[in-house]
Amino acid sequence: MNYKEKLEATKASYPFDKWREWFFPEDEDDEGMEQYTPENCDKAQAVLDNLINQLVLLGENADEVDKVELFKNAIMQLNDLNDSIRGLIETGEREDLCELIDLITVATGLEPEDYGDGEGIADEWREW
Repeated sequence: MNYKEKLEATKASYPFDKWREWFFPEDEDDEGMEQYTPENCDKAQAVLDNLINQLVLLGENADEVDKVELFKNAIMQLNDLNDSIRGLIETGEREDLCELIDLITVATGLEPEDYGDGEGIADEWREW
């Protein structure tokens, strides 16, 4: 499997379809899970799609610092998204995203344990 194929294969671990299934509007008896609208899930997915696309364009042999910068940008975008959509990234979603980002990290040839005090590259910048 080549570099692009490895990165594209990580999309099989996207949690966003699962998140979309959680959507239901608020009603008088329940708080709802309105944060998981298709639009909001699409926004989160777009951040990861963009990360993967940028990593593919950068190439397998790119400098580590350049790859890490792309991860930083994606994590910062997820921070902003989480700030703008109350409750989007809670415990389960955080675990989904950290696991996914670790898979993407490995696909680029980097090791997750080398970042975030061994917790993965997302832990370098995530606020969720």
